Amino acid sequence: MEITPQSHAFITGGASGIGLAIGDALAAAGARVTLADIDGDALAAVLATRDPARFRGAVLDTRDRAGWTREADAAEAAFGPVDVLVNNAGISPDNTPLADMTDESWDRMIAINLTGVRNGIAALAGRMRDRGRGHVVNTASMAGISTPRPGTGGYSAAKAGVVMLSDVLRAEMAGKVGVTALCPGLVFTNLGETSFKLGATKTGGSMAGIPGGIGPEAVGPMVLAAIRADAPYCMTHSDRRRDVAPRMEAILGAFES
Repeated sequence: MEITPQSHAFITGGASGIGLAIGDALAAAGARVTLADIDGDALAAVLATRDPARFRGAVLDTRDRAGWTREADAAEAAFGPVDVLVNNAGISPDNTPLADMTDESWDRMIAINLTGVRNGIAALAGRMRDRGRGHVVNTASMAGISTPRPGTGGYSAAKAGVVMLSDVLRAEMAGKVGVTALCPGLVFTNLGETSFKLGATKTGGSMAGIPGGIGPEAVGPMVLAAIRADAPYCMTHSDRRRDVAPRMEAILGAFES
């Protein structure tokens, strides 16, 4: 999909991290951008540093379906039809084994990391399909496709769901709307802090100092390229192939056994 000055992107989790980096990359390419985030103060601080002719904000909890409709309508009234939807808002794993994970933690994980993505699709993807143009980016994770890591069961289940949801949506929207599943490796963001604000009592811990991580500013151009190429997947870390291959090989090998 070509990004033009008439393009309008709606990005959740847009006040920081990967969401903001994608917004900056799209704006640099010419698009107008609605940054949606549950944290109104963080959103206001970001918008104070951006061109109001290019950026606007929307305070949105992606679990709130009525809020999705309200903010989608307001965004399109302000900047025109949404051409790019980026379902990026999420929370981090809680490092708790599945057998010990609380109901509240599980429900919050699925509601934000999976159902929130579906809510964005329900609010905007049909409009894009009816206009016959657009692109949807859903932020999944390497945790949704790679060899499982103990303590990430709820997170991995939600992110695997995002990958399959994206695959199905791509098939359903073929010829009209492109769909990309973004599967980041380690990206240094404030995801843990955001998770605590949304009620988590445990997270995966600080990412600082972990080798192999990248800054979110590196991800924005990758996503822009994936949108332009209508790529089904966007991977941020080529070296993580080693973590995906064993699982994929085991699946394929099961057909021969």
